[in-house]
Amino acid sequence: MAEAPYAYAGLDRLFHERARLGIVTSLAGHVDGLGFSELKALCGLTDGNLNRHLAVLEEAGLVTLDKGYTGKRPLTRCQLTDAGRLRFAEYLEVLQDVLRKASRVGAVGRGLNEEPA
Repeated sequence: MAEAPYAYAGLDRLFHERARLGIVTSLAGHVDGLGFSELKALCGLTDGNLNRHLAVLEEAGLVTLDKGYTGKRPLTRCQLTDAGRLRFAEYLEVLQDVLRKASRVGAVGRGLNEEPA
């Protein structure tokens, strides 16, 4: 059976969903994590949507949720785990491969490059 070069099995479905991609990208840029409200604002999600997606990511061991208080106000801090950072980096590598292949195919279609060997 021939290899399927455009199957992209490495596009981890946990990340390859618009809301979760936004959550993980936001957290990747904040090593110390983000408060729930900050994350909600960055991703443009409702409380319920953010809670559901965080639960999926937490269940997979990709994020931690630390519930506490700031003064008398409740605060949930969301942070990528080391495993989450590693898996997200692996996901991004596969995504970069997708972009490289798409760019080559597009360039060939426009007559800008020769077909890759």
